[in-house]
Amino acid sequence: MANSRFFNDDSVDGSPSRPDLLGRRKYAQSSVALLRRVREQSDSGVLALIGPWGSGKSSVLEMTIGLLKEDTTEQWLVADLNPWLYPDLDSLAAALFTEIRNALPKDKRWSKSRESLAEFGKEIAPLGSLAGLVGVDGKTILQAISKRIGGDTSASAAKRKVEAALREVNQPILVVMDDLDRLTPAELLLVFKLVRLVGRLPNVHYLLSYDEHTLLDVLRRSDLVGGEESRAREFLEKIVQVRLDLPAFRERDAVKLMDQYLTQVLEDHGQQLTSSDVSRFTEAYHVHLQARLDTPRAIKRFMGQVDASLGSVVEDVDLVDFLLVTFLRTMEPGVYAMLKRHRAELTGTAYTPQGKNPKEKLERWHERVRKAGVADDRVDDVLGLLAIMFAPIAAVVDTWSTSAASDADRRHGIGSDDYFDRYTSFAVPDDDLSEAVFDRALTQIASGAPGGEHAALVARLRDDTHRVTRRILLRPPLDTQTGTGLLALLADEYSNAAGPAEAFGLLRPAAAVQNAARHILAQLPSQERPSALARMAQTGDGTVLAVQTLRNTVYWQGTAPAGDLATDTTLEPWASTSRDDLSRLLPTHLAPAAHEPADHITPLERELLLAWRLLAPDQAKTWIHQRLDDHSWDLLSLLVRLTPPDLLRTGSSSRVVLGPVDLDLFDALVGLSRITTQLANEIDAAPPQLPLTASLATPDLEQQSVLSALRRHRDQNPEPPTP
Repeated sequence: MANSRFFNDDSVDGSPSRPDLLGRRKYAQSSVALLRRVREQSDSGVLALIGPWGSGKSSVLEMTIGLLKEDTTEQWLVADLNPWLYPDLDSLAAALFTEIRNALPKDKRWSKSRESLAEFGKEIAPLGSLAGLVGVDGKTILQAISKRIGGDTSASAAKRKVEAALREVNQPILVVMDDLDRLTPAELLLVFKLVRLVGRLPNVHYLLSYDEHTLLDVLRRSDLVGGEESRAREFLEKIVQVRLDLPAFRERDAVKLMDQYLTQVLEDHGQQLTSSDVSRFTEAYHVHLQARLDTPRAIKRFMGQVDASLGSVVEDVDLVDFLLVTFLRTMEPGVYAMLKRHRAELTGTAYTPQGKNPKEKLERWHERVRKAGVADDRVDDVLGLLAIMFAPIAAVVDTWSTSAASDADRRHGIGSDDYFDRYTSFAVPDDDLSEAVFDRALTQIASGAPGGEHAALVARLRDDTHRVTRRILLRPPLDTQTGTGLLALLADEYSNAAGPAEAFGLLRPAAAVQNAARHILAQLPSQERPSALARMAQTGDGTVLAVQTLRNTVYWQGTAPAGDLATDTTLEPWASTSRDDLSRLLPTHLAPAAHEPADHITPLERELLLAWRLLAPDQAKTWIHQRLDDHSWDLLSLLVRLTPPDLLRTGSSSRVVLGPVDLDLFDALVGLSRITTQLANEIDAAPPQLPLTASLATPDLEQQSVLSALRRHRDQNPEPPTP
C-alpha cells in the first residue's frame, strides 16, 4: 500500500511522490509567464485562479510557487496566506502584513522593508476591531483605513515607509491566498478591501484562488452586495484584474486519472480485472459514474474509499460489484443503507406476489431511490448501477447487464444472498468461509490430511448446508482426489445436514446434499465412480446417499424419472458395478434391525430398505421374508414402519398426522398377495375408509390406516375364483 496517497487532500507538485497526473505543470508555467507580464505593466496586480472545488487549484498554486522560487532571474518572494486559518477579523488583517514580512529575506538589504512592514502591520491590525462597531458595509472599516492612510497619521506614514523601502529593493513579492470561498461574507469583504486599499504596495502582487460560484454566493449574502449576483460580479471585477480559469477537467482527463488510480489500487492489493470485469466497469463508468466523478478530488475520494475497505475482502468479492457498492456508499449513502433493507428482494430470495408487472416494480424502485435522498436527475443512474449488480432490478430496467447480474452467484457478487454480507460488513462474516479457507479445506480433503480449514468447512456444512453445497457446485471441475474426498465428506455428514429449508420450505438441506453429490460424481471419470460410491457407503446414512447419488446420476438426463436401476439393461458398466456393490453392502447396515422387533425399525433402516428396493428388490424381499418366516418381525408392524407419519406444519405450529400408504412399496418388499392372505382377518375387520384423512398419528390409528388401504385395494381388485 506504500504507493497509495488517497487518504489526504494534499496538493501535488509534480514530484515522483506527488505526481502531476493531469499535466497541470504546463498551466503553472503559463501562470508564471503571465505574472511576469503583469509585473512589467503594473507595480501591483491582483490575479485570480478560478475553478470548482476539488478541481486542483491548490496543486496549480503549489507548482506556480515552486516555479517562481526556481526563477533565478527575477527572484520572486512568496508569502502564502490562507485567510481561512485566522479566527477573527483582527488577526486576519494583521496576518496579511505579517506573512509579507516573513517572506522577506533576513539579510541587511531587506532590514528597512521588514521594519517598515512590521510598523505598518501594527498600525493596521487594530482597525479590524472597528468591524464590530460599524459593520462591513458602505460605511465600513476600509473607509476608516482610507482616511487614516490619506491623512497625516502614523498608519499613512508607515505605509509610505513600506512603499519607499519596497521600491528601493525592487524585487517582486507574490501573496498567495487560497480557499477564499470558505470565508464568511464579513471575512471575505475584509480580505478584498485589504488587498484593494491597503495591500496595494509596490512590487507586491496577489494570486487569489477560489470557486467562483461559491464565492459569488458568499458575496450575495453580504450587506454590501445585497443578494444580487450582478452586483457581486461587478464588485469582484473591481478587485481582480486578471482571471486565470483552471483548465476544464475534460472527459479524457477523468478517464486517465480514474484508470491510473484504479490500476494503482489493484496493484497495491495484488489484483487485476478480467476482460469481462473491464467491460462491466467501463460501461458502468461511462454511463453512470463519470458525471459524478467530475473533479480530481471526487475521483480521489472515491478511490480512497475503495482502497480503505477492499483489503479485508479483496479475495472474496467481485471487484466490479465492490467498486459500484463503494461508489454508492460514498456518493449516495441513503441508497447504500437502503440495500440492506431490501436485501431479500434484491437477491431474489423474497417471495414476490404475482401480478406485479415490470412497470409497477420499476415505479416502486424509482420511489424508493428518491426517498433515499437521490436527486431526480440522478435516479436513473442509480437504478442503472443497481441493475448491473442485482438481477431483479436488471429485469425491470431492461438493461444490457441482465445476464451479468444474473451471474452473481458465480462471481461472488452482492446480488447473491450467499455473498451479500461481505459487501456490507467489510469482512467475511463469522458464519461464512473466505475463499482462501474454502480452497485450503478442499486441499486438505483431497490429501486426506484434515486441518483447521477442513474442520471449519464441516462446521459450516452442518449449520448452513445450502450455502456450502452451492459453493461446491460453483467450483471449476474438481480433480478425482478432491471429488472423491468431497463425496466421502457429504456421506459422513449426510445425517447432519442442517440450516433452514429454502424455496419456501420445498428444498430441504438433505436434498441440497443429494444435488451436490450427483454433480460431483458426474465430474469423476466413470472408472472412478464405483470406488467413490463404495467409500460413501461405509455408514448407513452414507449408503442411502450413495444409492440416491447413483440413481440421480444415471437418470438425471434420462427419460425415466423413476429410475428402475434393478431391471435397467442399458446401464453403463460403472453403474451396474456400483449397483451390485451397494446391494452387497446393504445387509451389513441392516443387520441390527434383523435382531430387533419390526416396530423397532428406525427411520434410517426404513431408508435403507427403500434404497435396497431401488437396487435389488428381489434380494430385499427375500431378506424380509426370512424375518417374517422366523417370526422375528410382525407383518403388520413392518407395514406400519414402512408408512411413516407426516409432520404437518400450519403457521407457527406443527402436528404429526397419518402418512400416505404406499401399496407399491408393500408389494415390492413383501408382496401384496402374502399380505392380504396373512392379514385377511384384520383386513376384514378394518373399515373401508377412515373418517379423517389427516388424523393425528397414534399406533392404533396407524394400523387402521394401513389395513383400510389394504381392504380398499382388495375390494377393488378381487382375486379370480379358483376353477
